[in-house]
Amino acid sequence: MNYSTLKKTVVFSFVSLMAVGFASAQTDTAKSLKKVKTSDSTSTPKLFGGAGQYNTWSVGVNVGVTAPSVATGGVTPFTHNKAELGYGLSVRDQLSHAFGLQADFHGGKLAGNDNGGTSTDSGNGLPYSSFSTNFYSGSLTGVVDVGSVSFLHRKNSVNFYVLGGAGLMWYKPTAVDPSGNSFPYSHYAKELFIPVGAGVKFKLTEQLSLNLGYTENFMDGFNLEAIHTKYPAENKYSYGYAGLEYTFGPKSKPSLEWVNPIAQMYDELYDAALRQEVEALKGRVANVETAVSDLKKDSDGDGVSDQFDKCPNTPAGTVVDGSGCPIVFPKPDTIKAATAAVAPYSNIQFEFDSSVLKTSSYPVLDATSADLRSNSSVVTLAGYASSEGTASHNLRLSKDRANSVKTYLVNSGVDAKRVKVKGYGETHPIADNSTEDGRILNRRVEFHK
Repeated sequence: MNYSTLKKTVVFSFVSLMAVGFASAQTDTAKSLKKVKTSDSTSTPKLFGGAGQYNTWSVGVNVGVTAPSVATGGVTPFTHNKAELGYGLSVRDQLSHAFGLQADFHGGKLAGNDNGGTSTDSGNGLPYSSFSTNFYSGSLTGVVDVGSVSFLHRKNSVNFYVLGGAGLMWYKPTAVDPSGNSFPYSHYAKELFIPVGAGVKFKLTEQLSLNLGYTENFMDGFNLEAIHTKYPAENKYSYGYAGLEYTFGPKSKPSLEWVNPIAQMYDELYDAALRQEVEALKGRVANVETAVSDLKKDSDGDGVSDQFDKCPNTPAGTVVDGSGCPIVFPKPDTIKAATAAVAPYSNIQFEFDSSVLKTSSYPVLDATSADLRSNSSVVTLAGYASSEGTASHNLRLSKDRANSVKTYLVNSGVDAKRVKVKGYGETHPIADNSTEDGRILNRRVEFHK
């Protein structure tokens, strides 16, 4: 078979494969559109949940035609290219809708001549009439799907792509002189090369696709065509191919390469279950907001929320304690009578796990307040707790008790700057914490002048 006949055969095969691919793609698209339009029950939206819900790994085989020149032009040592057979294997991991990493393994043959003329080897100066080169290569390429988003079809059935990468090429050239003598290399040479290309892929089934492509391969070498070359001659070759690609994984999962992000977003926006979940979430947020509002509600305006107010509906301006109950201050005459028989600065006792002042403490507090207002001394209120509960809780409780005493003194006329507060928690007990009588004594506030 001569070059012209082989070229026509290859072109005819490519056109036939493209026709089959387009026909399959149009049928698949028509079925998809019919499925969506006829009944919502036949199309179950699948919300995005990461790459785990898709099949991403695929393997492909291809066969095609090689030539020691590229479509973008350039100078080659031999002016006439012979079409030869090439073949390949690819493995790809689709990382997103539009991008995948692909490992390619290729093999084949390159050949050419000068149509009866000769080309001169720049190394030894001898003329050669033709060459042939056997090669193998491995490369890693990035594949970008430029047709992965469709605004016209729910499912993609035709994807256009471009690719580029780098790899290693092993080749063994043979030069032929005008007398027909062959001069093969004694070993396979190894060089870096850069593949760039484009193609189109047709979806035949959910797991099988037809792949048509073309790559231009630029090599970092000077003897791919058997003879040594100088600028502007460059070592390069092209590979046009057709192949099949199979995507691994369960049939229940779609291939990530063929998922349409536009249709995916539409399904997410209109999925009934998702919308119900959003509405339920709104209801839960509203309940939380209502609960927070209830916690903040203070109907009588005394500074204590209704949830914790033990004395609701206190008149405006009433001085209350931590539980929202009014603090009753004795009249001056009563204070004088009480303080005459009560020693100031005595320990103030508290109930278990409480920082509310006991009414029995008022006489001592009044006497202490009267003494503090009669001089300029400074007092430190040292709060303590018994050993029940955690140390951190008891520390907070002791501070709250000291602050309750300070609030009483300040409300009775003592300058707040002259009253310091300190919490010691369950430290420094004055009685045995193993007995209830001892624990009662330890629940106290002491005055340190």
